[in-house]
Amino acid sequence: MIDLHTHSTASDGTFSPEELIYLAKKEGLKALALTDHDTIDGLELAYKTSQEENLPFLCGLEISIKYDGPGHFHLLGYFLYPKIPEIDTTLNQLKKAREERNKKIIEKLNSLGIKITLEELKNITKGEIGRPHIAYLLIKKGIVKTFEEAFEKYLKKGALAYAPKALLSAQSAINLILSAKGAPVLAHPFTLKLPYLELENYLKILKDFGLIGIEVYYTEHSPDFTKFLINCAKKFGFLITGGSDFHGKNKPDIKLGKGFGNLNVPFECYKKLKNYLEKLS
Repeated sequence: MIDLHTHSTASDGTFSPEELIYLAKKEGLKALALTDHDTIDGLELAYKTSQEENLPFLCGLEISIKYDGPGHFHLLGYFLYPKIPEIDTTLNQLKKAREERNKKIIEKLNSLGIKITLEELKNITKGEIGRPHIAYLLIKKGIVKTFEEAFEKYLKKGALAYAPKALLSAQSAINLILSAKGAPVLAHPFTLKLPYLELENYLKILKDFGLIGIEVYYTEHSPDFTKFLINCAKKFGFLITGGSDFHGKNKPDIKLGKGFGNLNVPFECYKKLKNYLEKLS
């Protein structure tokens, strides 16, 4: 088993970067990547721990992308080493925008008679505050019973307390990762919610932008969709990656390296991705 899509407490996971490495070793994973949302804050500790534990490791992040289609678009970026100064400025700008977004969500919840504060969120969050932390607080206060209910009623796009997120365009994000000698990879393509033919055409556009890979193996991809993506990867010359999107207790049904129990990412994916990065360095 390998897992090239995971999250830690640096964004919205419940395992620290260090704990994530220990868990990967315990579960027998042969390679791991940490890909927190819009941040690289957890990479240095994860990288250091992976070296100590002799676990093959890739540094990464996951960036939310501006997208006019029916679903949503996330881009993965992979790197050999944890210090990536080329993208620090952009990530800091996104961080400030997220902080403003959190304030707007809190204001909307307060206007609905739901009293939560930024200080309460800081007390339950080890890393950066995101919507899953707000959902957790809503559960803790008895406002909702589940994460799903929190997002459906208050936090998802179009819901009562939703606030839009500052986003990069696909082309600017791909260029950002390429400029830092990284590998830009389309995360979980099913979330674009495009029919097969439209998705294939869109992949061609992304290829022209500089995309080098697609996440073929993913927890929520069906066997038919996985096969379709493999064919697209061959057609366009994309690298193939895969991962569970592990978040710990925030997505308790998804297990590290296993997804819903249906995930099996070939080690060859890690090997080819690392070889690509080594040629850039």
